[in-house]
Amino acid sequence: MPLVNVIMLRGKSQDYKKTVLDCIHQGLVDSIGIEDWDRFQRISEYDRDDFEFPSFKSDAFMIIEMKLFPGRTGEQKAGLIEKITGNLSSSLAIDPSDVFILIDEPPLENWGMGGKQKG
Repeated sequence: MPLVNVIMLRGKSQDYKKTVLDCIHQGLVDSIGIEDWDRFQRISEYDRDDFEFPSFKSDAFMIIEMKLFPGRTGEQKAGLIEKITGNLSSSLAIDPSDVFILIDEPPLENWGMGGKQKG
């Protein structure tokens, strides 16, 4: 059950944003085998004044934060990062240097679903 937050500049079209989410989801399906229905994603958009990043990055720059259940190997995480970045590059021509991905794995005891602690 990955929880995904994409941080980007405001102003992209609805189709662009949907494609971003689809690229991320397909990367999760292909690389770590989540179920196709398992989509918990959101986009947080910011005005240029409220989103600071290096001047050598383009307006396509984004930060993708993912919270995953613990247990994936380093190889699986590397594959996930490569797959998502490749999907964004091929689908939206986003330069790989404009994709910043952070994977966080809180312990299962920190997850609650349906009123129950996961761990």
